[in-house]
Amino acid sequence: MEMEDKKLSLPQVKGYDKAYELSYQLASEKLRSIADLGEQCRRAGAERKASATHSKILIRFLGRVHVILLPEVEVSLADGGEPVLLRDKLLILHYLNTAKGTPATGKPVTFRELPAGPVYFPTYSKRAIKPIVDAFGKEPGRLVMTAEKLGGRKGDSGDASSIIDALPRVAITYVLWGGDEELPPQGNILYDANIPDYLPTEDITVLTESITWRLVRSS
Repeated sequence: MEMEDKKLSLPQVKGYDKAYELSYQLASEKLRSIADLGEQCRRAGAERKASATHSKILIRFLGRVHVILLPEVEVSLADGGEPVLLRDKLLILHYLNTAKGTPATGKPVTFRELPAGPVYFPTYSKRAIKPIVDAFGKEPGRLVMTAEKLGGRKGDSGDASSIIDALPRVAITYVLWGGDEELPPQGNILYDANIPDYLPTEDITVLTESITWRLVRSS
């Protein structure tokens, strides 16, 4: 059954608990309303386990397995670790609700090439790209080692790059060029061209910013 092509985005103004809670409620209702949840999990690369009264979805997010318990729509870490941030819960639910199962294209795109990307880019660049360049630009190789903590693997772009599987169908590639006496260090972030079939651009912004600061804090 084809899902309604309606994307629920994170609130535009961050820091308002009520807005996040409302968005979470809307995303939860949408997930509960999916007629063929097993098929939708397949599209998302997630695993569904069902019983007579409950079902749960297992999905890997930033290298760790998360569990969504239904019908409550409670999100937790499978290993019983720390509570999951509401922001991360929303990203997981939005991904599950949006996923179309589109195969990877193998074509990398920049944020500017995404729907409404030019509109969000100034904020995105400041919060997602610049901190990476500031933290790792002088020693690009440290990016690869640090990204391994999030399940990242070495890429082959730039002077150093790392590919992080944020979600089963969403790989994000961080690329750095170390610069020289004439040019300062530079960086960019790449996605597969199919990413709009898994997350709306606003959520891509939030997800990438979240990964960036995880990397910076771990450096």
